[in-house]
Amino acid sequence: MSESLLQSWQRKNAQSTVENRDIVKRLKRKKGKQLDQLADEVHNEVFSKIDCLDCAGCCSGIPPIVTKADVTRISKTFGMKPAEFEAQYLTVDEDGDTVMNTTPCPFLLEDRKCMIYDIRPKACRQFPHTNDLDFSKNMKLHAMNATICPGVFHILRRLDAVMG
Repeated sequence: MSESLLQSWQRKNAQSTVENRDIVKRLKRKKGKQLDQLADEVHNEVFSKIDCLDCAGCCSGIPPIVTKADVTRISKTFGMKPAEFEAQYLTVDEDGDTVMNTTPCPFLLEDRKCMIYDIRPKACRQFPHTNDLDFSKNMKLHAMNATICPGVFHILRRLDAVMG
């Protein structure tokens, strides 16, 4: 039986931080629009083979940025005042961003599903940021995200193989 993309990532991830940075350096030299378009195609191919519920590394590994609009939407659904929601669930990180105050996310369920999936923060909806047309502008972020997301890990390697 062949190794899944998740299994491959789990096996290789521990040693991949330097490799991720090297791949990102090589990809930065490529043309932006061409890389962005190819990244979108590779994203779709990779995520057709990965079920995020098998991993949930994003929900258990990094606290998402939470915008004021997110606070308003989520707190309203919970029947809370925004200030109550902020006090209970949010903090300001070292970069000055408002983020969830715990990792894993307090809304991550045991089955790796999101308790607030339909109203989740914008950062969660956009993660892993590999299928937008600004892929080439976020290379440092992709190198970091590859350590917590098997999809990003494989997207970087496939792009490197095609464009490298």
